[in-house]
Amino acid sequence: MRERRIDIRTVVGLALVAALVFAVPVLTSDRYLLKVLTFVGVNVIIVTGMALLFGYAGQVSLGHAAFYGIGAYTSAYVVSSLGWPWLTGVVLAVVLTCAGGLLLALPSLRLKGHYLAMATLGFGEIMRVVFVEARGVTGGPDGFSGIPFASVGGLTIDSAGGNYWLIWGVAAVVLAFAANLVRSRAGRAMRALHGSESGALACGIDLTGLKVRVFVISAALAGLAGALYAHVVGFISPSTFSLHVSVLLVAMAVLGGTRSLAGPVLATVLLTMIPFADAVIPGLSRSALEMIQEWQEDVYGLTIIAVLLFVPGGLAGALRRVSGWGRRAE
Repeated sequence: MRERRIDIRTVVGLALVAALVFAVPVLTSDRYLLKVLTFVGVNVIIVTGMALLFGYAGQVSLGHAAFYGIGAYTSAYVVSSLGWPWLTGVVLAVVLTCAGGLLLALPSLRLKGHYLAMATLGFGEIMRVVFVEARGVTGGPDGFSGIPFASVGGLTIDSAGGNYWLIWGVAAVVLAFAANLVRSRAGRAMRALHGSESGALACGIDLTGLKVRVFVISAALAGLAGALYAHVVGFISPSTFSLHVSVLLVAMAVLGGTRSLAGPVLATVLLTMIPFADAVIPGLSRSALEMIQEWQEDVYGLTIIAVLLFVPGGLAGALRRVSGWGRRAE
């Protein structure tokens, strides 16, 4: 068995990146930039789950926006309408998305390839209709407003910097959990599944059980992100959890590459920032920003095509070739 070694350069690099991420609210007071980076953190939480599902286990889901929405509406309703504590709302959101992920995974993950993608797509569209029609819980097409900020005890997190630290703190915990998972026996089983289902089955791996567990974890992270998003923004609507969002999440996972967490995180940052380019490009004109936003779906589609044609390994593959980073996690 190959011995695991800790690369000091990787550790130092990750420490510097973490320090820079958490120092952002100290370095700037720009509320708009902090909000945009907070949205990036929310997407990082979801895409970490997508990286486990797609990048490691080789399964595709076009319905993760539904789990995102289930988590958001669950926490919003429990905290706003029932008056329960924020932490209770977040926990219930994760539990409900776990249950939803399990119910969808048990029949769907016996499918393969585009059949699985279509099954998850159908689930996503069904839930979008539910979000619109369940007016008593979701507010219908008008959306759910008045969602309170996150609070624990007497502490209410109502500042842009506070919300940023909350989201990225959770994202850091999620990434640490995922990194530990992929280096474990379960992670090796996922890589075997991705490489060859027949080979993994021959090695005695319970394919159905493994697929279900990974799918449930991925759904739970999407629900967690949805719950956090609802309390950061204060308003949610069915359009926030559309097929467009599911496709964007897949684009982030594809661009990030397989057998990596760093690649999908970097891809998430890049693609999330596209419609908010004015937050990081000083002096960007209004017309230029509108053009970028108008063409963003095309950019996402072209990104997927370009990666499949020219960089099959995604950003993770490029990182491996340039620096060797990530080989020890394989």
